[in-house]
Amino acid sequence: MSPDIAVKICGLRAAADVAVTAASGAAYCGFVFFAKSPRNLSFDAAAALAVDAPVGLAKVALTVDADNAFLDALTAQVPLDMLQLHGHETPARVTEVKARYGLPVMKAVGVADASDLWALDSYLTVADQILVDAKPPRTAALPGGNGLSFDWRLIAGRRWPVPWMLAGGLTPDNVAEAIRVTGARQVDVSSGVESAPGVKDADKIAAFCRTAHAAPVRV
Repeated sequence: MSPDIAVKICGLRAAADVAVTAASGAAYCGFVFFAKSPRNLSFDAAAALAVDAPVGLAKVALTVDADNAFLDALTAQVPLDMLQLHGHETPARVTEVKARYGLPVMKAVGVADASDLWALDSYLTVADQILVDAKPPRTAALPGGNGLSFDWRLIAGRRWPVPWMLAGGLTPDNVAEAIRVTGARQVDVSSGVESAPGVKDADKIAAFCRTAHAAPVRV
């Protein structure tokens, strides 16, 4: 297992999924709080999963354009290690969320072509981490978790001053190639380790982590 590649398994909804995520060596587990998602969790359900999560597994809450009232309730009820902002939050909003909740913030940025990288740059001085994801189609109901990827060559060899994570259409079959092309040290998966929307597959989670950890890391 390579300590150089950190894996995030997102959209977990069951205790067994959290357990296999931890046992497979993932660094992060993600809980989704977005009503339109098949992976959406209530605060009570998420709190139960978070409390029982093994020590060392970082608990990340994915929200989409959430207001302060929503985030106040979320952070009061669910023990978290990081907030992931996956909507249209501005750099100013990222700064506000960090200051209000005292948690590290990961900002997701959708990429479809080279012009989208300019938007990414605007978050580098305010976010603790960047999630480089595939930009969803205009007709998509979800901002992420659509099983779509982007042209990884757009970010090949790119380096940013904050940690970043690659997402978008990753699976156990392509994650090694994604790491090779992009040089990513962190990878995120949701639909790519499911047997049906919102239903995680333990074997796929284990295979994804195993393959990612075995992938050669670009120096």
